Amino acid sequence: MAASLFESQIYSGVFSAGDAGRLFSDSAEVRAMLLVEGALAKAQGALGVIPAESAAAIQRAVMEVAIDPGALRAETAQNGVPVPALVAALRSEMSAPEHAQYIHWGATSQDIMDTALMLRLRQVLALIETDVKTTVLQLASLAETHADLPIAGRSFGLHAAPTSFGAIVASWGAPLLDALEELPNLRSSNLLVSLSGAIGTSGALGEKASETRAALASGLALSDPKRSWHTDRAPILRLVGWMHRITLALAKMGQDCQAMVQTGIETLEIAHGGSSSTLPHKQNPVIPAKLVALAHHSTGLHTGLQISAPHQYQRDASAWFAEWLSLPSLVLTSATAAQGAVALSKAISPRSDQINGDLSRNFDVIHSEALTFALTARFTRPEAQATVKTLCAEAATQGVSLSKVAMTRFPDLPLDHVFNSHDQMGAAPVEARTFAKRAQTYADSN
Repeated sequence: MAASLFESQIYSGVFSAGDAGRLFSDSAEVRAMLLVEGALAKAQGALGVIPAESAAAIQRAVMEVAIDPGALRAETAQNGVPVPALVAALRSEMSAPEHAQYIHWGATSQDIMDTALMLRLRQVLALIETDVKTTVLQLASLAETHADLPIAGRSFGLHAAPTSFGAIVASWGAPLLDALEELPNLRSSNLLVSLSGAIGTSGALGEKASETRAALASGLALSDPKRSWHTDRAPILRLVGWMHRITLALAKMGQDCQAMVQTGIETLEIAHGGSSSTLPHKQNPVIPAKLVALAHHSTGLHTGLQISAPHQYQRDASAWFAEWLSLPSLVLTSATAAQGAVALSKAISPRSDQINGDLSRNFDVIHSEALTFALTARFTRPEAQATVKTLCAEAATQGVSLSKVAMTRFPDLPLDHVFNSHDQMGAAPVEARTFAKRAQTYADSN
């Protein structure tokens, strides 16, 4: 098995991160770092920090040169970071030492790498956002269509009371919609440029340090943090934390779907399930299982990022290296989950026949709560609850429905509505439609 399933020739079809995978390739990182070096030179040339003609030459070079990531390997192994090798390669390719000397002026490796990372995280956020929007709209349509379809609600895995299938779908989509609504503020406050120099003081940039940083941020359409954040990994933690929460929310949908296709329940149908190597009758819920697995994986990676977040002194290689080991996988995990959710949301549909049968299972006791409150017209609440508990036991002993036992015991009470699932869904249909409307409003405004 390959070390990374996202890049495996066998498994990458299962764990496909789509375009996000290409953003976390060596070539993409080199290209992003070159863009940062070019934008830095442009900002410095405009401010007179370096000669304007040198800035123009560097800008041209970063757009024209092709640096082989493999050529950076040996020097990166020695230095621990790829920027010295990248800068040396770029200077060599320029063949103009009078201009090339101004490449990377006043910056440090972490400035270039963190800013390049932000450029790629911005693109990944856009990719995940697109997939999550698609999923939310699919779920909104499903919730609206089935807002009034009663289904057994479960607590501790057991029948509890009726809800609606639309409300269950809304419970999958609402956290995703919450996360989408957070994105504008998340982007503006955490997609930051970094330009602080060797120990965060911007000493080599002189009096124009803050102006240079602001110009670099403007040139790259990132935000200016107005400070050094070399040792403050909170911006990265917030960005990837958002992705992690997306993965967890999608795992909820995956878990429910897995449960709802289980033998004996089967209240959900998933088109295009996976085949078994030996059992012809099986249609395995592959995508739901994948969403749950990705959430487990993401949680471990997210924990690793949090552990590595405290950096010692002004720069900390070990903490930074540990971040590298977790962050790309966490990002690709979220992107893979988002892609899987698009496919799943298009493939699921309720099985009305099974749902109706499931509601009446266990002698109608799913309506016990409604019966309890109906009987408070005659008893105190504790007395009503004790009475219904006795009636449930009688129904099971006699092998008849709770409705029959209750109506026999209390023929003078109007109990028909108590055992009508459509009447006992509470606010579930409203919640389903509220989510659907909110999702559509969001889509219309975005």
